[in-house]
Amino acid sequence: MYDGSVPEISRFFGIVVFMNYNDHPPPHFHVRYAEQKAIVAIESPTLLEGQLSPRALGLVMEWAAAHRQELIEDWSLARQQQPLKRITPLE
Repeated sequence: MYDGSVPEISRFFGIVVFMNYNDHPPPHFHVRYAEQKAIVAIESPTLLEGQLSPRALGLVMEWAAAHRQELIEDWSLARQQQPLKRITPLE
């Protein structure tokens, strides 16, 4: 059950990926990289809001494309207030 924290689902190269419980559609995840923040759609990875450096954005998009199904599963879990699963970081 949701405990009030913001669940981090992956971290790589200084990029932190997380999802919020009860977040609004469309399915998406949040990214923090240094002082930069962004929201990225899951279905076809696109930047919905915010800004990332071109390098960070490229890494996030590569990671999201490789883990699309796992992101969809975590989105579903978040909507049900269930614990989210960690997703393998980009190496």
